[in-house]
Amino acid sequence: MENSDLRHLLRQGLAIPAHPLALNPQRKLDERRQRALTRYYLAAGVGGLAVGVHTTQFAIRDPAVGLFKPVLTLAAEEMDRCSRPLVRIAGICGQTAQAVGEAVLLRELGYHAGLLSLAALSHSTEDALIAHCRAVSQEIPVIGFYLQPCVGGRVLSYSFWRRFAEIENVVAIKIAPFNRYQTFDVVRAVVEAGRDDIALYTGNDDNIVADLITPFKINGQERRIVGGLLGHWSVWAHKAVGLLDRCKMEPASPALLQLGQEVTDSNAAFFDAANGFRGCIAGLHEVLRRQGLLEGLWCLDEKETLSPGQFEEIDRVYAAYPHLNDDAFVARHREEWLRG
Repeated sequence: MENSDLRHLLRQGLAIPAHPLALNPQRKLDERRQRALTRYYLAAGVGGLAVGVHTTQFAIRDPAVGLFKPVLTLAAEEMDRCSRPLVRIAGICGQTAQAVGEAVLLRELGYHAGLLSLAALSHSTEDALIAHCRAVSQEIPVIGFYLQPCVGGRVLSYSFWRRFAEIENVVAIKIAPFNRYQTFDVVRAVVEAGRDDIALYTGNDDNIVADLITPFKINGQERRIVGGLLGHWSVWAHKAVGLLDRCKMEPASPALLQLGQEVTDSNAAFFDAANGFRGCIAGLHEVLRRQGLLEGLWCLDEKETLSPGQFEEIDRVYAAYPHLNDDAFVARHREEWLRG
């Protein structure tokens, strides 16, 4: 995909789920269910996928696990079968040598952009961070990532984002600090850098709808967060696509804001907000298990599981907001996805 086509698609505003990892009881890759998950998202109408990110479990990169390339390859093969354009995103982690190496691999596997985590550079100076981002951007278009500190991110200043927005091969930014002040820093930085070709995406799973319907007016220029690149959208994805369409088409209203609070309440259960997000991956797995897409909750780390009370919280939001789930959609197609 040409860079101009990638930018055009991203600026349209897409629903992009973060792709989970399907494991069997021995904590090995379950290829059949991994492919089924990808097929689910594509059938749900998503505009792209983000693979090899936090929801996929960063430990897939561990040499003893060895799943980074296999998982990216499976997703790429399934996306190859899709007749419509998709934005193929994969996570990039680590110090500069590792990150550049991952960027090269992504490009070789047909991915269009790398979602660049800076978690490994938690003590680096701003100059070092910018040099790192520039180095990666020479290999593949880059999507910036403002990750909340409580799950491994770091506070990034307006100055950093202003300089980051000057990097030519930046195509988008996922804004996920779970913080209104820091969210505004990113939007302001992109506007003041004059980069109307950088698409803004919410990763603020606690504030999805409000992000999508809020206009930002800075120095007389209006900008919007146009889509979502979200772990939350790895579940109930068919309804998530509809939600994004509604946020694009409808004017902001109390009804939309109320819906946003329902989504946030659901996210609190799935992501285990009450326990510092410790059960966030397992919570997503539990929803997919209930739908029959995953066999169990297994993560690569045996200690990574539901927190006490989280199962009951998921029960609660299922009962409270039946209009948000896509269980019926999954039930109609699940066997087809698992067979294909």
